[in-house]
Amino acid sequence: MTYVYPLDGKHDLALAELTALIGGKAANLVLMTTELGLPVPPGFAITTEACRAYLAEGWPEGLDDELNSAMHRLESAAGRRFGDARNPLLVSVRSGAPVSMPGMMDTILNLGLNDETTRGLAALSRDVRFAADCQHRLEQMFTKTVGVAAVPADPWLQLRAAVEAVFRSWNSDRARAYRARERIADDLGTAVTVQAMVFGNWGDDSATGVLFTRNPATGEPVLYGDVLFASQGEDVVAGTHQTQPVTVLDSRLPQVGAELRRFADSLERYFADLCDIEFTIEQGKLWLLQVRVGKRSPRAALRIAVDMAEDPGFPLSRAEAVRRVAKYLAEPPVISTRRSNDVVAIATGLPASPGVAAGEIATSPDAAVKAFEAGRQVILVRSETSPDDVQGMARAAGVLTSRGGLASHAAVVARGWGIPAVVGAEAVIVGDRSIDVGGRVLQAGETITIDGGTGEVFAGSVADATEVAPETATLLAWAKELGIQISEPSLPFRGEGQESSQVKPDEVIRALAIKGSATTEALADGLLSSRELVDPVVRQLVDGGLIESSAGLLRLTVDGKAKGQQLIAADARHWGADQVQAALEDFHALDVRMKEAVTAWQLREVGGAQVLNDHSDADYDAKVLAQIAHLHDDAAAWLSSMKGPAQLGRYLERLIRSVKLVGEGDHRFVASPRVDSYHSVWFELHEELILLAGTTRDEEAAAGRA
Repeated sequence: MTYVYPLDGKHDLALAELTALIGGKAANLVLMTTELGLPVPPGFAITTEACRAYLAEGWPEGLDDELNSAMHRLESAAGRRFGDARNPLLVSVRSGAPVSMPGMMDTILNLGLNDETTRGLAALSRDVRFAADCQHRLEQMFTKTVGVAAVPADPWLQLRAAVEAVFRSWNSDRARAYRARERIADDLGTAVTVQAMVFGNWGDDSATGVLFTRNPATGEPVLYGDVLFASQGEDVVAGTHQTQPVTVLDSRLPQVGAELRRFADSLERYFADLCDIEFTIEQGKLWLLQVRVGKRSPRAALRIAVDMAEDPGFPLSRAEAVRRVAKYLAEPPVISTRRSNDVVAIATGLPASPGVAAGEIATSPDAAVKAFEAGRQVILVRSETSPDDVQGMARAAGVLTSRGGLASHAAVVARGWGIPAVVGAEAVIVGDRSIDVGGRVLQAGETITIDGGTGEVFAGSVADATEVAPETATLLAWAKELGIQISEPSLPFRGEGQESSQVKPDEVIRALAIKGSATTEALADGLLSSRELVDPVVRQLVDGGLIESSAGLLRLTVDGKAKGQQLIAADARHWGADQVQAALEDFHALDVRMKEAVTAWQLREVGGAQVLNDHSDADYDAKVLAQIAHLHDDAAAWLSSMKGPAQLGRYLERLIRSVKLVGEGDHRFVASPRVDSYHSVWFELHEELILLAGTTRDEEAAAGRA
């Protein structure tokens, strides 16, 4: 059996078979080297078969001989020798699974350095600091990844230990958790890619960078990315160094900049899609280290699809373009035009969800719903939000709260709905039908404008324009012409064997006491049931005067609310006041982590500022999803250990369901209020614990816990 394949060799395998054998990273390196003739550092790949053999029975027989032969070929290609003190060859050792698992497994750079070869590198480069920097990086990465106190002096021992560490990283906790969420098979194994090092930290004409062939946030057809001079690749992705836009190469290294544009165009046309490229520049020479199809925002996806399909020389048909973005056409993204008139803010809070919205003041969710039904734009203004506010938020043009931060539930839900929000505007005091802003009283029904990008609040209507992304009309016209059906967004998951055989009236009442109001579909989701089973119970309760229906929303009547309070009070007495209070305190510790994780999913820091996460950074998103997975493990253990009311077990089932759907790629189930998402379930769990403890959401907010 062959365990090692060169990156510059011709392979008879189809791309899918090659990817399964040597991983996606190496397969694309082979493609760039052999089919496109692009500059890729020489190297080889150790197969996934070798990984599986190692994990089952230890180091595979015959792998040492193949590894030695491959390294000798690499020495010839690079013109250097591994372990040679005068002209040392250094290599990188990287993981490469058949399915992309960004950031989940291990990498080691500068492998092959010891005291002698470091002196040789210093003499060769005439730069002692450069050589010392490379050795320091090796020591940091090797000891952390391999799990040893020191790097062995023998480069061959370094190489074997690094390969074994990459093999073992397939079964690391983070890799297992990622595979579980993404439904990736555990028996695939990872390949190992070994390449001659190219040095982005070798002087001022050396650099490392990442780029997208088009702007992944807007779709604009320009190179978009970062470059960092005198650095190695990990410095860019770690986010610990100040990068420069990749366009700086046009002035600083114009020949490299021109080459990079040509190569980017070649790769984009080969893949017929937006590409994400990693590169290194060593003393003015450009090397490509990786390419993959890039992530992009919904707005960018539409523009990219139209631009590519309308380019007669680009290999993407209109039909392929429509199918690629069909999921975004049912609910197309909206773009906003900033105001131009000079106005003064009456209050300022935290910019929680971007966009500008104007509407009449509504200080209750009911008022927001009624205004919406009457065809009027509304800004829902609250001290802090509760589950009862969600339906009002769903119909509001924007949300303003006087308390809370960027991780508050109001902020999270608003971002989930995609509506502008300003939170923590302390100057705003919310009354029953008015708000007081620094002594200026504005009545419900008067118009205000909020800017969720700056945190500003204005009296009156401040000019601003929004429109559906213009490419939507083009793509819908193509779909109609080609007979391609654009479906509505998929319905929330229900059941899969967990659907209740019977829904009890008290369960419906208790659920509405927590939710405040809900559609029948949302109520069925929360009860792990179906509309067919919930409908007859709802009709029974409507006939009994406990539920009323308005504009498609179900809510408790006065008698229904009294019944709900009785049910919750009985649950609290049965559980015991001390146990309820202890559960609420335990929840608070988990809630802090929940808010941090969901906020990190919706927002990320760029240039020191919080911006809306466009999910173009796959590594960043993977880390946040891992954070949520760890939280879920702890939350599930906590909920499983509780001896409280039976309905608390339903929250665990709903949380598990949300995690399952996120793992299947439906990221709405992280925080979207349109579905029974992880955050939505968590929000309701908090509300039930608050009610069981006999406190209020306002009291929780005042204590900094809402």
